[in-house]
Amino acid sequence: MRTWGRRAVPEAARAADPMACPPSYSDLGKSARDVFNKGYGFGMVKLELKTKSSSGVEFNAVGSSNTDTGKASGSLETKYKDKCHGLTFTQKWNTDNTLGTEICVENKMVEGVKVALDTTFVPNTGKKSGKLKTTYKRDYVHVGCSVDIDLSGPTVYGWAVVGYEGWLAGYQTAFDTAKYKITQRNFALGYKAEDFQLHTNVNDGTEFGGSIYQKVTNKVETSVNLAWTAGSNNTRFGIAGRYQLDEKSSVAAKVNNASLIGIGYTHTLRPGVKLTLSGLIDGKNFAAGGHKLGLAFELEA
Repeated sequence: MRTWGRRAVPEAARAADPMACPPSYSDLGKSARDVFNKGYGFGMVKLELKTKSSSGVEFNAVGSSNTDTGKASGSLETKYKDKCHGLTFTQKWNTDNTLGTEICVENKMVEGVKVALDTTFVPNTGKKSGKLKTTYKRDYVHVGCSVDIDLSGPTVYGWAVVGYEGWLAGYQTAFDTAKYKITQRNFALGYKAEDFQLHTNVNDGTEFGGSIYQKVTNKVETSVNLAWTAGSNNTRFGIAGRYQLDEKSSVAAKVNNASLIGIGYTHTLRPGVKLTLSGLIDGKNFAAGGHKLGLAFELEA
């Protein structure tokens, strides 16, 4: 039971309250995006392996090949969590020969505060970069700030999300200290219920977007997405859905105003082995070909 300086609220009641802690700015509208993005892998053959050692180190290896260009790529990530001290160590490597390291501490200095140092290094060129990130979350408020580690003039990024009785409002900005200029102004407004979510956003006063997510039943999810740019007649519109056939299988489909039709099928072959098949059809140029297929295996042990 936590008091937060006022009348105590039982943990069960907090868990049932969707506004106990708002999501981060980047996670606003995530449920709708997931319906559009998960279960597809057009033009790719992908293999992903997840495992965990007896000492608690998590490994995630991914390899993929682009069916159009034949280019292969891969990445390896290791993660170790020291729960006693609230520390998480993450190391990453990819076939572009970029090395990344992140050290994160959470809920140790102050309850709800997370601090992370994220660095990257490219051995071939000697290029180095880093970012210091902090977030703080509690009832009805979630804020974050990150700073580039750049002595010539770092860029400061900040965001905040507040929520009350299902309503969500967020703001995101970036400030270039070298030019003394605000380079980003994004605003979002939405509403979240147990089976329905509405999200709208404005980026830099020129990019407008909105999405609706609805969980129709325990097996059916739908999403609608709309976006347009000020001064342009180019409006983007899409609708997507996902249906859980049974405990092992699900199908997904989506279509947009450019007549691009996506279809995906995911099946758990056995515990820890998942197969995903997907295809993208160009409805405007069906006879011309150029359609894309995708195949993915996910192994977890």
